[in-house]
Amino acid sequence: MNRTLVPLALVPLFLLAGCGSATQSAPPSSGTPATAPVVITPTTTPNSTPAGLRPPTSTKEIEVERTTVASPTVTGARFGRHQGFDRVVIDLNGEVPGYTARWVPELVQDGSGDRVDVKGGAYLQLAISPAVAHSGAGKPTWTGGPIFQAQLGNVQSVVKTGDFEGVVSVGIVLDHRAPFRVLEQKSPNRLIIDVAH
Repeated sequence: MNRTLVPLALVPLFLLAGCGSATQSAPPSSGTPATAPVVITPTTTPNSTPAGLRPPTSTKEIEVERTTVASPTVTGARFGRHQGFDRVVIDLNGEVPGYTARWVPELVQDGSGDRVDVKGGAYLQLAISPAVAHSGAGKPTWTGGPIFQAQLGNVQSVVKTGDFEGVVSVGIVLDHRAPFRVLEQKSPNRLIIDVAH
């Protein structure tokens, strides 16, 4: 009887091993807490939590300075809800550049300074530099928007606020101010902003 139960008990473990989720630790950037792992989870769905990652705990603004051989291109943004936090992913074609993440009283368009008409309880502004969101011919590489409705636990919208003078700006409209973190991931290159619920 025990011989029959052991093989059946191993079947779920075998199936879980084949899911394809991978975790990789990497040295933190100056904007990432030393204890925060960089997690690659290609099979993560909006309602699942990346393995071992807890909600962020700091509201401190982040600044990472970095030069690149060529300005990377922002190709899009994705977002999803996880247990305890929302995630915004900025997809890049090229090296991961420098970036800042700051609290702002409202979102404005780079260049014109026009106010973006979007309501929220708090606004987190991400400035990626050097970077562009257009091709050499001037065609946008991040299409749609400028306001992308998210309606997650805290993240309400993601807004393209600029592609001006080598800086791509992204506004994250929140229901309320909360701890956040910025992670860098490679293969493919992207910036990830997690905001606690």
